[in-house]
Amino acid sequence: ETREIWWFYEEIGSSDDVEALTVQKFKGDLAYRRQEYQKALQEYSSISEKLPSTNFAMKRDVQEGQARCLVHLGRHKEALEIATNLENKATNTDHLTTVLYLQFTICSSLQNLEKTIFCLQKLISLHPFNPWNWGKLGEAYLNLGPALSASLASSQKENSFTSSDTAIKSSFPHSGKDCLLCFPETLPESSVEVSSGNKQKSEKALKNIQNHMTEERAAVLLETEMKACASFIRTRLLLQLAQSQQTSFALERNLRTQQEIEDKMKRFSFKEDTLLLIAEVSVSPRVYVK
Repeated sequence: ETREIWWFYEEIGSSDDVEALTVQKFKGDLAYRRQEYQKALQEYSSISEKLPSTNFAMKRDVQEGQARCLVHLGRHKEALEIATNLENKATNTDHLTTVLYLQFTICSSLQNLEKTIFCLQKLISLHPFNPWNWGKLGEAYLNLGPALSASLASSQKENSFTSSDTAIKSSFPHSGKDCLLCFPETLPESSVEVSSGNKQKSEKALKNIQNHMTEERAAVLLETEMKACASFIRTRLLLQLAQSQQTSFALERNLRTQQEIEDKMKRFSFKEDTLLLIAEVSVSPRVYVK
């Protein structure tokens, strides 16, 4: 039975170039399914070189296969180049949707949250009533908040070191080659007074920087949480609308996802009136979270 399913894996003599290339593509697909990504990539690349320029459908499939293999092989830059080329050549919504999902896969593998969100926004603009894309967008914003906060914290730490270094240098205005062996009690009183004043100013400036960075981190977290919350509300609404038309495992998945969203919503510290406002904005027929 397995032999019958994989009939294309044997060498098949055919005078039809298209049939031969189709068989080779099946071999690449099978290698991909077996997670033999290097082998699959070789098959796809070989086909790509032989395909006539007029065979657009197979060329798209082969290039998508190449990109997915490259992702698994850690060659994300090459995969993105192929995906971008496919996006530029997309001629209808179906083609563009397939390419955007490919880009989403690549950016997710790279853990590039900003580009992942951008891909999801483009998908949502094409399919605004797809609840799963809204749910993925909410998850991406949930992850983006801590990532941006950590980045700002790192920047704050660097600024603290720089400011502290400035404070130390300004505390010793006469420090240099000729004063390396000076003891504090041998410095003029005026130098000590100036040093003390500069140190206080530097410490105040450092504190202001730290306060500003803390406020900025809090604002970033709040903004991303609001966007995540809005995305989840939209997801829940769309799932509720589809619920009456679903049965079996589709309905089970729907209800399970709604419960997961409820659990995530409890993590937000928004007041009831804020949630109502977010919900009102989220259900607007023309909105998608930017």
